[in-house]
Formats: sequence, C-alpha cells, structure tokens
Amino acid sequence: MLTAPDFSKKQIVVVMFSEGEKLAVSNDNLAVKTKDGKIRFQTTCYRIFLVVAVGNCSLTSVVIRQARKFNFFIALMTSGFRLYALIGAEKEGNFLLHKKQYAYDGLDIAKVIVKNKIHNQNSLLKSVRNKSDAVKEAIQYLNDYSSKADTAVSINELMAYEGLASKIYFKNHFNNVMWQGRQPRLKRDYINSSLDVGYTLLFSFIDSLLESYGFDVYCGIFHRQFYMRKSLVCDMVEPFRPIIDHTVKKAINLKQIKPEDFILINNQYQLQWKESPRYVKLFMEPILERKDGIFLYIKDYYRSFMKDAEICDYPFYDYTED
Repeated sequence: MLTAPDFSKKQIVVVMFSEGEKLAVSNDNLAVKTKDGKIRFQTTCYRIFLVVAVGNCSLTSVVIRQARKFNFFIALMTSGFRLYALIGAEKEGNFLLHKKQYAYDGLDIAKVIVKNKIHNQNSLLKSVRNKSDAVKEAIQYLNDYSSKADTAVSINELMAYEGLASKIYFKNHFNNVMWQGRQPRLKRDYINSSLDVGYTLLFSFIDSLLESYGFDVYCGIFHRQFYMRKSLVCDMVEPFRPIIDHTVKKAINLKQIKPEDFILINNQYQLQWKESPRYVKLFMEPILERKDGIFLYIKDYYRSFMKDAEICDYPFYDYTED
C-alpha cells in the first residue's frame, strides 16, 4: 500500500487535449504528443499518481501497461468534464475488503460522513467576518441537523437531514449571487456548472485513492447501490465538497468565474473550451494543497473499516485544520 511520505511526492497531472494528440510512453516517461509527433509535455512515471485526461485523446496498450507497472491512474473525461473511465492501478483483487463491504448494512458510518460534511459546511459559514442574521440562523440550523443526523434510525431519515442542511447552507454560502438552488449535472446556471467542474476533479482524485486500496467503489455506505453509480466515491467526496464551494465563491468575488465564460447549449451552461485550462488550475490548486489530508482520510478509513474499529475511531476531516 502507498505510504503517506511516498504519496506526498506523487503528482496529479491534468492534461487538456487538442484534436489528434495522444498519451505515449518514452522510456519511463509519460508524454503528451501533438498531432505531428512533437512532445508537448512529459514527466517520469515514477512520480505520477493520477493523470486526468480532458478531451479526445488516444492511448495505447503500452500506456495502460505502464500505468499498471508504475501504479498510477488515468482518468478519462469528456471536454465537458464528465468522467467516463478510470484505468490503471486498480486493486480489484482485495477480496477480504469486498467481503466486508458487501456484508456491512449499518448506519453509523454514514452518520459520521454526514456529520463531517455538515461540520465543514458550518465551518465555511462561521468563517464569514460580518455575519448577517440569516447566516447566524443558518449556523444554528446546521448544528441542529447535525444533532438530528446522529439520532436517525434509517438511511432515508439521514438523507433528509443531509438534504435540509445542504439547502440552507448553499443559500447562505452563495449569498453574494442570485442563488437558484443546487441541481447537480443540470447546469442551470454558471454557478452550478462551475461546481460540477470542481466536484468532478475532486471525484476523480478520491475515486483513484479508493481504487488504489481495492475498494468496490460501487458499494456505498451512505449513498446506497444504484446502477452504474460509484456510490462509495459519492460518500467519500462529501466531507471535502466545501473545498470546491469556497473556491467558487471566492472566484466569483474576484471575477475569476463569470457568466461570459460559459455558453448556453440546450438550456445548460457549458464552460467554453478556451476557458477550461484556467478553471482546471483554479480548482486543482486547492485540491493539491489538501491532497495529503485527503489521502490520510482515505487511508485511515480503509484501516478502520478493515479492523471493524469503533465508530469513534473513524477519520473525521476538519476543513479548518488542514
């Protein structure tokens, strides 16, 4: 298994591909080659943890073989930042872990995840210097929903408290804009579309971490099984979403995220391709700043789950301390 010191030296590389470009191997280096065969970018395979390939590219069996040899992942995304494949260093053969996952039907771990998410949402609201009465009231509501989540007796009740908390949180976090509500993947406005870009990059990173430990990422704890949904990744992303939420609000205030960066297609706000590199950099910087903390969370979750640890020993990610 990957250790924390080793992981801290690993790279996450995001490549925006132009038409005709491809991923290739040159000795023990991974390279991006242009249509005419010139090397646009390359890095040693020894340092890579994840390559996020955005747009249309070609790759050969040699690249996939190198990914498995050097234990790195390649996340393939559409130009609209939809993750459609993750290949490379998966550890599908962790049978004992899978057996534990399939046997678990409790609620306690899901409660920890939800309370952790609400805690970090509340931390963002508390960080506001001049709090309005509405924000102060929202902070109290989130405290109440966190307490109620602890006493939930079913997954549906727990999901209800999580949903109510998120609705209040988003309304008060994005009080600097005309907030119309969070609607994942519908891209009804430029804010929701920006959140989707950031969440997808975060999702890919956490997906890679989980698969490096051999988790069946389709077997969730809070998000229960649904056809072709990586429910466990959805679970593990929850405590870290405020990283993206904070980035979006700050970027709007600094005019780094603007409506004119998007085009309206079929009633959906799509990020213009020419703006994609800037948005990727905007979101990857805070993820990379906190990548060691995210890694430790997944590592500690794996150890706790495998050891049937007491619920108080499961990891809790504090957004304000990382």
